[in-house]
Amino acid sequence: MSFNPYLRAARRLAAASAVLLLAGCATFSDDGGFIDVAIEVDNKLGTNVRWLKDDASRQSAKAEVDALLSKELTADGAMQVALFSNPALQAEYANLGIAEADLVQAGRLPNPGFSFGKTTGGGTQEIERGLHFNLMAVLTMPIRVGIETRRFEAAKLAAAAATVEVALGARAAYYKAIAARQSLAYFGQVVDSAEASRELMTRMSRVGNSSRLELAREQLFHAQATASLAMAAQGERAASEALIRALGLWGEQITAFRLPERLPDLPTVAQQMTDIEKTAMTRRLDVRQARHTLEGLSSNLDLTRTTRFINVLEVGPAQVRERGDPTRDGYEVSLEIPVFDWGGAKVARAEGFYNQAANRLRATAINARSQVRQAYLGYRTAYDVAKHYRDEILPLRKRISNEQLLRYNGMLIGVFELIADARDQVASVSAYLNALREFWIADTSLKTAMLTGRAPMGGAEIASLPGSENGGGH
Repeated sequence: MSFNPYLRAARRLAAASAVLLLAGCATFSDDGGFIDVAIEVDNKLGTNVRWLKDDASRQSAKAEVDALLSKELTADGAMQVALFSNPALQAEYANLGIAEADLVQAGRLPNPGFSFGKTTGGGTQEIERGLHFNLMAVLTMPIRVGIETRRFEAAKLAAAAATVEVALGARAAYYKAIAARQSLAYFGQVVDSAEASRELMTRMSRVGNSSRLELAREQLFHAQATASLAMAAQGERAASEALIRALGLWGEQITAFRLPERLPDLPTVAQQMTDIEKTAMTRRLDVRQARHTLEGLSSNLDLTRTTRFINVLEVGPAQVRERGDPTRDGYEVSLEIPVFDWGGAKVARAEGFYNQAANRLRATAINARSQVRQAYLGYRTAYDVAKHYRDEILPLRKRISNEQLLRYNGMLIGVFELIADARDQVASVSAYLNALREFWIADTSLKTAMLTGRAPMGGAEIASLPGSENGGGH
């Protein structure tokens, strides 16, 4: 019994398959597609990002984080720390490996199948051998590779979007934490001032220079200022915890970082952005991801329509030998017969996924345009309000305070009017701190709206500074 003809046919089919394999086979990349994510993030944020796959890379990242935390933390530094330390972000990068594995699998030929059969009876024995290759998988390989390539590109965009969200979330949490600490320090000064005013009014009441009503007002102001201080302390703790979560800190790192004492000043001029909708359509990662997803499903729909009737087609050499007779060589073809299932359900399913993705792309585009318009309007409004407080309200409040002090020194007004003016000044400063904080949050929200559709992961929104709505406890 000789297998030479059989082996020669198998070699010819294997050689043809090898040509197809070399032409369309995908292999694993050295970086798992991460370099494209890193370039995307660097172009949008100017920050460095790493995929921490082993202990060496994690130790290196930790050393850089410790170096950043040893200095006063900046907004850019906060984003960089989050990109190195946030474990949820590292979990997102695992999707790159999954998508690349699907791409590589789509570019590999299926394993051949071997069949062996033996029948005996009537004094005869028949042996059948067959080697089968899935020809349909070979013919549709370019389409399947194209589909998985688009899915891999979509996975890269999703990873870049998650990276941007983490970075901008850290930036938002950074500004909120500074504002909360600045508010706490300010209301500490307010309570000290209220304590002095109450003590003065108490002494004046004892010698008959103030009424019970005036004393009660000072006591009430002190009590409300104390309550505002407690609220500010709680807000500061909540904002600090939100920042710790956004940065991904733990252990000794929780107390290692230092923040500036006050928020950055307003920029000299606000950003002037034209054609923001057009810019967002080209830069937004969620729009690009939705477009890649739709293109992949379009190719998948074409593949499903092509193979709706025949999706199993196997071909290969066959050999039959009966006892005492020479071996007979030939070939064998196996295909699925569409008797009960004509593929209509598969096509309908693929069409459903395609139509779903098409409508999601339209919805994403509509939301993107609306979000950037809203974000820019919020940014300009926040800038104008903060600038108005800085350039108009606070200078006027200071001028009034100076005039009141001169009148008090000239004995034209009493201490009660001076104290009342101090309360009004508390309300103005508190409102300005709120406006300045809202501007930097709006600035981050605008960057988020221009890059990705989801809100930045920066912790819960911190409530307005205590006392801003009621005049600082007035």
